[in-house]
Amino acid sequence: MIDQIKQIRAELEAVTTATPEEVEALRIKYLSKKGAISALMNDFRNVPAEQKRELGQALNELKNFATEHINALREAAEACCGCDDALDLTRSAAPVNIGTRHPLSLVREQIIDIFRRLGFTIAEGPEVEDDWHVFESLNFAPDHPARDMQDTFFINRQPDVLLRTHTSSVQTRVMTSQKPPIRIICPGRVYRNEAISARAHCFFHQVEALYIDKNVTFADLRQTLLYFAREMFGPQTDIRLRPSYFPFTEPSAEMDISCDLCGGKGCSFCKGTGWVEILGCGMVDPAVLEACGIDSKEYSGFALGMGIERITNLKYRVKDLRLFSENDIRFLDEFTAAH
Repeated sequence: MIDQIKQIRAELEAVTTATPEEVEALRIKYLSKKGAISALMNDFRNVPAEQKRELGQALNELKNFATEHINALREAAEACCGCDDALDLTRSAAPVNIGTRHPLSLVREQIIDIFRRLGFTIAEGPEVEDDWHVFESLNFAPDHPARDMQDTFFINRQPDVLLRTHTSSVQTRVMTSQKPPIRIICPGRVYRNEAISARAHCFFHQVEALYIDKNVTFADLRQTLLYFAREMFGPQTDIRLRPSYFPFTEPSAEMDISCDLCGGKGCSFCKGTGWVEILGCGMVDPAVLEACGIDSKEYSGFALGMGIERITNLKYRVKDLRLFSENDIRFLDEFTAAH
């Protein structure tokens, strides 16, 4: 056995350079469970007792030497490969810029985080929808004039298959499949057949929230809105609610926040009013609850919805909506510090 130990050591000492693949082959040959040194360790049990001390010491020295030598060869091989990578001719001559998160994604996650702290969970649904979930279940009669407010993309000219015009369709899907209490937030992309300009686009992003339970009141809605506004725009933000109309809520309101540029004194951004509109809201119409199989005499709720582009405009003063979808890296680089 002592001759085998000397032979293995001599074979290892003869190897002074190797590629990563050759180093791995050496490790397998000598140090793996079925390697030469492991085989000697297994044979050691048959060594006479008077030789165990000498051979055991020699075996341990061989194993330590093999481990250190192979590790040194591996480090040298990896360092050599690192030098080769520096000369990789397949790499681009110009540096590749690392991308940044889109401003709409940043604002979307911030909105979701605020509502999560209030106990809301995320609900999602399909972008290609049917008329019942988008309109009829939300109190839009077939000849309801409110349908004209949302120019719709129909699929293959089928009146019952369309691209959703709001994420309220997710709310109806949840209401028909889940019993109250319901507390959800519905972020997603929506589509409307509008001319593309600096102030409008044929697709945009919404976040809607829905809360249904026993004894939900307008006061709950107002407090939720106040909390959201101050978390999103700062603790100095005030809100006001103006009466409005939506087919699926009654009463309905538009919410304004105090202009943070002028402090409510009036400027060009808020058109001299001191207020900026950000979302619509209201108490869920009992007809909507009944259409979705919820007893309106036992349960009540509120809903609210906002455009993510609108909130992003207010936070970052982006004047042209088209910038959000043009993927101009110069525009996106402006939001690196917002991460």
